Order: sequence, then C-alpha cells, then structure tokens
Amino acid sequence: MSSTVGEIRTLLEKAYPPALAESWDKVGLICGDPAEPVDTVAFALDCTQEVAERAVALGAQMLVVHHPLLLRGVHSVAADTPKGRVLHTLIRGGVALFAAHTNADSARPGVNDKLAELVGITPGAPIVAQPAPAKDHWGVHIPAEAVESVKSALFSAGAGEIGDYRECSFDIDGTGQFRPVEGANPAEGSVGELHRGPEVRVEFVAARRRRAAILSALRYTHPYEEPAFDIVALEDDTPADQATGLGRIGELPEPMTLREFTQHVADVLPETAWGVRCAGDPEQIVQRVAVSSGAGDSFLDAVRGLGVDVYVTSDLRHHPVDEYLRAGGPAVIDTAHWASEFPWTSQAAEVVAAGAEVRTEIIDIRTDPWTLGARRSGAQDRSSEGQEKNSWDS
Repeated sequence: MSSTVGEIRTLLEKAYPPALAESWDKVGLICGDPAEPVDTVAFALDCTQEVAERAVALGAQMLVVHHPLLLRGVHSVAADTPKGRVLHTLIRGGVALFAAHTNADSARPGVNDKLAELVGITPGAPIVAQPAPAKDHWGVHIPAEAVESVKSALFSAGAGEIGDYRECSFDIDGTGQFRPVEGANPAEGSVGELHRGPEVRVEFVAARRRRAAILSALRYTHPYEEPAFDIVALEDDTPADQATGLGRIGELPEPMTLREFTQHVADVLPETAWGVRCAGDPEQIVQRVAVSSGAGDSFLDAVRGLGVDVYVTSDLRHHPVDEYLRAGGPAVIDTAHWASEFPWTSQAAEVVAAGAEVRTEIIDIRTDPWTLGARRSGAQDRSSEGQEKNSWDS
C-alpha cells in the first residue's frame, strides 16, 4: 500500500487546479522528491514547527497544508530561522510539503464549500466568480479527400477538447465553390474558372489560448492556399452554482434570528479562543447567507449587492466593518481564520484516500495564534444595548 509524492500531487492538483490560485499565491509542492514513495499523508491548515514535528512522529512521508509556508519571500532557510527550521525538520524526517491555498478556496468542492455546508447552506454561486477559460467555436471547410489529415493536425494542436473527451467534432457534407483569379495557385480548379467540389464543414470547440496553434496547423495542412474558416468567441455558460471562485452564497433550510445563527456558527466550527462575534441586530431574521473562508474583508463591498441577510467570514477589522454597516451592508459574523478553514483538511484527506492506497492522518493541532479570550469580570450580554447604541450613532 503506497504511492509517490508525485502521484499524490497529481491527485491534489486535479481537485484543486493551480490555475485557480490568485496571481499572488504560491501553491504546489514546496519541498520533497516527486519520486519518493508515500504510504502516509498528513493534513493540517498551517505548517508550524509543532505540526512539522507531529508529521514526522506520525511517520508521514507527505504533509498537505492550506497556507503556503513560503508565501512571503525569505532570503534564508537556515535551520536557525523559523521557516528554515520547519523545512529542515521535514526534510530530515523525509516529509514532502504541499500547499493548496486560494486554488482550494475557489475549487468545487473546496474550502468554501466545506464552510458553507457546516453553517447549514447548500453551496451556491461564488461571491466573486472566476471566469471560465475562454473558448472558441470553429467552422473549417475542407475538401472531402483531405478531411482526416487536416482534422488530425487540428486535434494535435488542441482542437476538439471537451472535458474528459478529445477529438470532438461535427461534420457537415456540402459543396464548396470558388473562382481563382490572376495570381492564385489553386490546388484544384483553374484560374478564371468557377470551381465546385465536395467539401466538409468541420465544427469544433477549442480553448482560446490554443487559437494561434490551431490556426498554424490549419494553414500548414489544408490543401488550399486560402482555407475557408470562421471563429466565434463563446460566452461563459457555466451555471452559477457550478462556477469556481471565492466565497459561496446559499440559503438556510429555515429562517432564524441572527442571535440563533451566530450561536449555530459557533457550535459547528472548531472552537478557538477568538470565538465568534457578530455585528447586526440580534433579533433580525436571517436566511440568505454568504460565506468566505479566511480573511474576507476584501469582499465587503461585493456582499452589499448580493441580497444576503448575513455574511460569515474571518479577520474583520473595525473601520472596514463600520463603514460597510453605515453603507447598508447586511449583518456580519466574524470567526477565527483557523476555524473557518481547518474543516477543509478532512475534505482534502478524502480526495487523497479516494485516489490512492495510502493512510491519511489529520493533525488537529490548533494553529490559531490566539490562545486566550477574556471579558470584563461580571460582564453580561449587552448585544441589544450595543445595537441600540449603533442605531443611535448612525
């Protein structure tokens, strides 16, 4: 029962395509030899020193995390630097390190789908959808006797790829005509004379990034000096609830008060010292919910226009939330960053277990940096009083 680092990487990159990562992100294999065997894969949110040591103690040959260890540049990975110590621990222990970050946030299913399911909504459209790769629809007219050779060249250049299918096309028999004029060197017919002959219109779709390669293959293999063809840019027709992107929107099966929903979020997420806090009228009825795992204040402006009742995210700051609420934004629930994303580790473990004969271990060390929460001695729940004050201040 074993696999290789490279095979596990392939499984994870199929589930969480690197192309979905944000431009600033650093995802993929951080250290390790793709050819090395793996029989145990460990999963954690962060690769802290404690997590690295636990992975070695578990006998894992690979550690999969969400947050990249080397996201911000470093000039040294010496063993007496914090990140260097982690890497030396892993390498000496024979543990490869792999990160799936914003690509796992955007993927389906991914980090945001897991968070949505936990808070009780069916993951719908993203808050910010990623455009699907642009596609073209082609129509190429080919003399009947040259159809197969031209199609073969077009397919080799990337034409006719749809999902897990290749060499997809549709052929339409017809008759083509043209009149070569002075200066032409026709493969068929004569200059000055109208020529008519059997042709096949071959239609296919292709990724737009393959347009130049397909056009080059077409001109090189088509027997005519001037092949007849047309290219139509296709619109993205991905259903909203299948689109990749950051965040998810959905509805609770039954409406509840904001106070009840906030408690529900606290009950279903892993416990942290940070806990869960909320901004909004505690007695407001909520049902339509937006979620964004990890730091989500960059989506506050987008959330205002979604028609949701409450937005669940992490790492919210005073001024952005204050301005968002004054601009009419819906209620917000602020969770600990670690709590909103750690549940994804079980999903990633399922991906690997389904595709490889390896043992999986989830490292449940709470890597949330906050270790203590406190309230003033004797403090009571003043949420209603606070809401009245916020309304008066507005």
